[in-house]
Formats: sequence, C-alpha cells, structure tokens
Amino acid sequence: MKDLKHLIFFERLLDEANNDLIRRAQGEGRVCAAYICENTPEPLLNLPGTFSVRLRAPRSGSMEMATYYLTSFLCEYSRALLERALEGGFNFADCVITPDGCSMMNRCVENMELVSSMGKEKEHFFYEYMEIPMKADDNGLALYTLQCRNHILKPLAEHYGIDTSEEAIRKAVAEHNRVCELIRAIGEYRKGPAPRITGYEFHVITLASYVAPKDLLIGRLEETLEELASREPDEVFPFGARVLVIGSEVDDTDFIKLIEEAGAYVCADRFCCGSFPGRDPIVLTDSEDALTQICRQYMMRGECPRYMNTEKMDARRTYAAKLAEEYGADGIIYEQMKFCDPWAYEKMLGSHILREDYGYPVLAVDRPYAIGSSGQMRTRVQVFVESIQFKKIQKGKENG
Repeated sequence: MKDLKHLIFFERLLDEANNDLIRRAQGEGRVCAAYICENTPEPLLNLPGTFSVRLRAPRSGSMEMATYYLTSFLCEYSRALLERALEGGFNFADCVITPDGCSMMNRCVENMELVSSMGKEKEHFFYEYMEIPMKADDNGLALYTLQCRNHILKPLAEHYGIDTSEEAIRKAVAEHNRVCELIRAIGEYRKGPAPRITGYEFHVITLASYVAPKDLLIGRLEETLEELASREPDEVFPFGARVLVIGSEVDDTDFIKLIEEAGAYVCADRFCCGSFPGRDPIVLTDSEDALTQICRQYMMRGECPRYMNTEKMDARRTYAAKLAEEYGADGIIYEQMKFCDPWAYEKMLGSHILREDYGYPVLAVDRPYAIGSSGQMRTRVQVFVESIQFKKIQKGKENG
C-alpha cells in the first residue's frame, strides 16, 4: 500500500517524550498535565489552557538507576519512566497526576517526587495521587468523582488558574470525542479481508493521540481518514492470520511491528494506550454534571484488572471475545509486561477462558517494555500463525 502522508510525522512524535507539538503548545503558554495510567480521565487534563501527555520512555536502554530505587522485580514500564525522569527527560511536565492503578506505578511516581526529578525550576509544579475504586458500583463512583475533583480539578485551578467550570469540562469532552471519532473511523479500515491500514500504522496514530495536544492533531487525523477512503489495499493479504492483541500497557510500536513482520495482522487492540476502550467517545446529557458522567463512563467501560468485582471480570472476557468476532480475528495474543502483577493474573485466567469457553487460539506471552528485535518473540508468533493456518486446513478437510 502507498505510504500514508502523515505517518512519518506521527512516528517522529513518538521518538521523543518531549515532542514538537508539546513544545509548540507550551510555547503558547499552555500547561502540560502529565499522567501515567488509563484510569486518569483525559478530558479533565485537557481543559482550556491545559493539555494532557501520557508519559512514556521511547528508546529505553539501561535502567540501572531506576532498578536501584525500585528493585528488578518491578515492571519495566515503571522502571523505564523513573529512569527517564532521573535523566531529566520529563522536565517539560508542569504537573504529574497518577492514580493507584497498581502499587508499582505509585512507587515509581513517589520516587520521582522524593528525588525531585521534575519541576525544580517551576514554581507551580505539583504531584497528585488518586485513589481508584476496585469495584464498579455507586460507592466506587462517589470515590472516583471525589478523587478527580480533589486531585485533578482543584490543583489545576489553584496552581495554574485553570477554568474547571462545567462549561470548560464539556468543551474538553467535545474535543476528546472528536479525536475518538476519528481514531475509531480510521480503525474501521482494519476490518474485512482487504484492510487499508496495517496494525502498526494504526497503533502509531492511536499512540500519538495520547502523547500530544489533541487539538494540534485533529487536522492530520482528518486528512488521514480522508486518505484511507481512497487508499488501495494490497491485492493479496500479506499475513498468515488476523489477531487481536490484549493485555497491559503497550507504548512500544516495535512490538506491533514485530508481530506483523512475523505474519500476524493486528486487526484489533485491547491494551492500555490502545483504541479499545481508550478511544470510546464520552456521551454527556444535561440531566447530570459532566464530571460525574465522565467518571461513571470511565469506571464502567474500564477494562483494567484493578476492577475485581465478578461482573467486571466476566465482562473483560466477553468484551475481548466480542472484539475478536467483530474484527474477524483468527486468534488472540495475550501479552503482559514482565512483573506486572495485575495483568499476570488476568492473562493466566483470561487466556484460558478465551481458549476453552470461546474457542479462540490464544498465545500468552510476557514481554519487556522495549522489545527491540527479539528473535524469541518473533519465533513464538510465527509458530502461533502456523498453528492457526494448520487448524484452518484441518477444518477445511473436515468440512470438505
């Protein structure tokens, strides 16, 4: 397929944590609200005068300093972020807001604060920690709403004079929804026997929407969607199987590239920094305040294993199976970052249920934060693709 016009631009945004659009927005006097976890409602960080950036550590290498503070038994994402912070790579942030999605991320940000790795020359810089419910119910919603008000809206208003009114929040939601609508429309071109966009291209575009001011991306997203409408797909599908990738945080585009180079087309995603459910539009009504509605929708749609009530656990597998069916997946790759405790348990149970109860071939893998060109992972994906192809041949013979 012909190269997408803006793909190189999106890729360059991901090369550095402090990318060109961040610098442009800060040059306009806007506040950069950095966050760590998908349980932080993005629209609340994109109020007039602010913009959100999800922290990541592209091109990570040694993590020796972070390992000294955190030990080698914490996930590499948390260590990579602390290492980058100690190196001064996040000095562009004007605040850091993190929920207790897991204890590892809390320890990471606590160490950032303890060693004063950021905000040394910024008078109004602040760290905030949010408590996130473990059950999606009315009590959980009350807690979530209170935490967002006290640890996002209140400090932004007090430290930077940000407008946190109902009108400002609804305006931020409208911008958020426009980005979501464009990402989802682009993702629709992954469906069918002749997709017009690769999984790698889609992941690059989606990830860019997490790490740069959204209003500065909308024009290029609109042009990309228009371009895909007339893009000619490959005459022959160049992959051996279509797969859904599920699991923990994935901000490494090399991981998706490796999967596709090994013969598996990534037709859908259910991981942190992905489009499902991260790019679900937020529906607001006039019958209730916007903050409560945002928190309810984030809580109810969330697929994070932090939510441990039975209904949420069952819904995570149902949701994955529904995605696999809708996007025509032949199999599922269930990934978990090494030493990620919440997703380790989720992967073990979820991969078994999706295989035994829903009938999908499942490859369960753990991976480093930055995978590079792992020969072992490449081989495992290739074998998985071959096994799917073999089962298709067997099924064809039985039906024939």
